[in-house]
Amino acid sequence: MMSDKSPLTFPTEFPIKVMGKDTQDFHASVAEIFARHVAPLENLKVSRQASREGRFVSVTVTFTAESRAQLDALYTELSGNQHVLMSL
Repeated sequence: MMSDKSPLTFPTEFPIKVMGKDTQDFHASVAEIFARHVAPLENLKVSRQASREGRFVSVTVTFTAESRAQLDALYTELSGNQHVLMSL
């Protein structure tokens, strides 16, 4: 677990990139996780980039992070999801 000290000052605009297979399950999982921790995806800045062969996709969500605890909870849930390959 990370320490309580953070170089970030909150609130702050924060992008998170989430990667997975380009499936409905992946997109639904990402949307549900962000809805629990931040807001519905339709209210956030979202960009998508498909892999060269189209099997994988990265979804970058930019939002106003309110605290380090919020980011930690978001990353924890993303990393524990079976459909998420990686989050940065």
